[in-house]
Order: sequence, then C-alpha cells, then structure tokens
Amino acid sequence: MEMSTQTALVFAAQAGDQNAFEALVSAYRRELLVHCYQMLGSFHDAEDLVQETLLRAWEKRTTLTSPASYRAWLYRIATNLCLNRLRSAPRRSLPTQTHPGSDPNSPSPQRVREPIWLEPFPDDLEASQHSDPQDRAERNERTTLAFLVALQRLTPAQRAILLLREVLEWPASEVAEWLNLSVAAVNSGLQRARRALQECNSPSEKETALPIPQFQSLLDRYVTSWEQADIPGLVALLREDAWFTMPPLPVWLQGRAAIATELSTRIRVPGRHWRLLPTRANGSPAFGLYRQEAQADSYQLFGLMVLGVVEGQIANMVTFLELSSFSSFALPPTLPYVREHI
Repeated sequence: MEMSTQTALVFAAQAGDQNAFEALVSAYRRELLVHCYQMLGSFHDAEDLVQETLLRAWEKRTTLTSPASYRAWLYRIATNLCLNRLRSAPRRSLPTQTHPGSDPNSPSPQRVREPIWLEPFPDDLEASQHSDPQDRAERNERTTLAFLVALQRLTPAQRAILLLREVLEWPASEVAEWLNLSVAAVNSGLQRARRALQECNSPSEKETALPIPQFQSLLDRYVTSWEQADIPGLVALLREDAWFTMPPLPVWLQGRAAIATELSTRIRVPGRHWRLLPTRANGSPAFGLYRQEAQADSYQLFGLMVLGVVEGQIANMVTFLELSSFSSFALPPTLPYVREHI
C-alpha cells in the first residue's frame, strides 16, 4: 500500500470512518493470520486472534501517532495477544514429538482431543500467494509442518523474537520495545532460538524441489496406490525411514515395513474404498481423504493428508483425522460414488 494512501486511510479511520479502517486493515489481514498461526500452531486460534487484533486496532485507533508505522503497530498488537494466549494454552505439536514410536500390531489408542496438536494451514490463505515464486517459496518454508514443530518447541518469547527479527526483519530495538525487553535480551533470545531450530531440523528431511513433471508423477502414483489399495505400490514411493502419524491418535510409525502393516489394516478392508482430492497445506502437497464403506452411496470426508517429499520420495505423511481441524479447507463433505474406483 502506498504511504500517501495509507496515511489518508489512517486519518480517516481515526476520525471514525469504518470503511477506511476496513480498507486499511484488509491489506494486512492474511499476513497477520500467518503470523498468529506461526505463534500459536492453531489455525482457528489464529483466526480468533486476528479478529481480536483488528478489534483492538479499531478501539485504540486514536493512540497511533505515526501513520507510517501502521503495519508494525498491528503486529505489535497481534504479537502481544498471542503471548497472552500462550500463557494458558498448551504447546502444540505432532505425535512424533510427544509420544514414543508405535507398534503397528498393537491396538490403536483413544484419540487425544485436548488442543495439543498442530492444525494445518490452507495454502490458498497464505499471504504470499500473489508474490514472485522465490518469495513464495521462502514464505512456504515458514509454514511447513517441520518448521511449525520446531517453532513450537521454543518458548513463546523466543518464538516472537525469532519471527519478528528473522522473518519480519524488524530491528532489535523495536522488538525490545514491543516485548518490554532489553536489546541484549532480544539478541540473546534470537541466538538461543536459532540454535534450537538448528537442533530440530535434520538436513536429511529438508523438502526438496523436483521438476514439475516428476513431482506430479509421484503424486499421481500416490493417489493411484491409495485408490487401488495397492500397498506395495504405495510403500515403494516412501523413503526407507519415512514416518506416518494421524493426530489426534497419539501414534506414529517409522519405516516402510511398519507403515505397510498399518496401512494394510486401514486400506484393505472388505467393502471399503478410497478417493483422494488434491489440495495444498503448509506449503506442501496434500489430499482430502475420502472413505466409502460397503453399500454407501458416497465417499465421506475422512481426513486431510499432508505429504513431505525429499529427493523424489515421500518422507512423511501426516493425516489429520479431526474434521474440525481442517474445516477451513475448501473440501466438500462428500464425493459422489464412482464405480471405476471399485
């Protein structure tokens, strides 16, 4: 937004013009959503906090003295609201971080419905969707599940410092003022956060870009294997050390053999059929997973599957089974019965 336009809108909003306020904040709504999501690990909590941020911005609009710093002012409000929420909210993660590896021959445990799991983020709401490919790729890396898992292991203050300093590139002096810290504390917190992220991120699991035809071929074979209940074909697409988890079930499995055993009990059920609907989540390929039971006349939405791809193979599969956790995705609740999928 051009500075002269922003200044005019700020002054109009401060005078009580709600239309000007809406035009002003609409330019920042999506990026604030990403920021709050990174802080909280929950899409729905992030939506709530963005709404609260904008409500606070309207209520306190007359306190802003520098129209040029309006974006930074919004981030300050949003960050402080997130920090307040995190004082009582549990840390979110995936079962790979909270539970030991599972035995595929053991009975499945009960779902853990407390708000401790990461929620997926729909790519079509990412703030960078109209930016250039390089910028979009960098921003996508900051919403991957791997980045979110690592980020949630930081303290809330370290999380805020890292995002404000490294991602948004604000000066240490401003971040210190916002968070009521000294500049030395901000710099120290940033160094600790960087070290923690380096310890969490394994170079062998870093997602790598494939040529588009090769990437699409991999995804097509994945879909075909699921829909034809072809366990050997599906396992052949996995890395030897691939892992698979299904929150809110507190289980995860690693290795082709364990995953093959698990999927065999879930896919190869008499009368059960599957369809996959492509989408995007957390900067990664994803699929709405639909299940049809015997005699049913449609496929019911069953889960959202997010894939991590490394060096031309699938390195991890995270299947979110709680429908409410991905209700923001444009996935229909049912798909029509298609005979050729039998």
